[in-house]
Amino acid sequence: MRLSVVIPVYDVEHTLERCVESVLSQDVDDMEVILVDDGSPDGSGALCDQLARKSPQVTVIHKENGGLGDARNAGIERAKGDYVTFVDSDDVLAPGTLTAILTALVSHPEYDILEYDTLLHFHTDRQQAIELKDHVYTDSADYWCTGEAYRHSFACNKVFRRELLGSQTFPKGRAFEDIWALKDILKTHHTIATTEKGFYCYYDNPKGITHKADGQALTSLLEAHVEVLTQGILITRKGFSEYYLHVLNIQLDVYRLTGRILLPDYNDHIKLAYIKSGANKIKAIMLKTLGIRILCRIHKIIRHSR
Repeated sequence: MRLSVVIPVYDVEHTLERCVESVLSQDVDDMEVILVDDGSPDGSGALCDQLARKSPQVTVIHKENGGLGDARNAGIERAKGDYVTFVDSDDVLAPGTLTAILTALVSHPEYDILEYDTLLHFHTDRQQAIELKDHVYTDSADYWCTGEAYRHSFACNKVFRRELLGSQTFPKGRAFEDIWALKDILKTHHTIATTEKGFYCYYDNPKGITHKADGQALTSLLEAHVEVLTQGILITRKGFSEYYLHVLNIQLDVYRLTGRILLPDYNDHIKLAYIKSGANKIKAIMLKTLGIRILCRIHKIIRHSR
């Protein structure tokens, strides 16, 4: 079996068929589609069984509700493919995506992870493409920092060699579990490639964590980034300054919502010459001048006054 596609299912009876059809229509024979019914309270579980009866490529797991990460882990345990990818049940794949991805993997068996392009806010007036160039990284720190993987640390626009994944890849009960999983996968040496072929299409989900993230959820996201930062391997990278300011934005919101400051002070390692945008340069100068705590207080006052 070449590829296993894991689709967690929870309360999505109105979008599930669209999602599964976009995967099955990829015209990939050597593929299994694993639907993980995570104790769905609506008719999604029955729809999973109906879709499995229609296609021999589809299998179903019914389990008690454990959250998105737990559902993905259940799919990983069942997976038989050489490679595993994830699709959320309210999203779709653009036509021809998996064919192009598998062709690349056959041509380059050294790839451990292959990441492809993403369309955010799909089918809205805010639709935005994250377009990647064809590139190969043999240093995961270079991929994370210089390649700005932290800006698109989704699980769903990547294909993983199955050996990289285990039954506890995604932490159960953690918000923003994608980044927690990816940062741990990247701790060991891997060959990561990006390609401009294919598109993962993200529909906006008003029930999703991005829309509903509170102080606790954003704290989980910040903690994952802080764990990456404190490993110390990124400090000398050219992209470190941009990455640190990216994490600073999360810290500002965490302080506004919880009053907590978790981000270590790496002021001495921020290089203004490496910062691309004018807005970020101003923020970096304010950080260097005022420090994290005062900058957090100012941000909170400004946000509360709006």
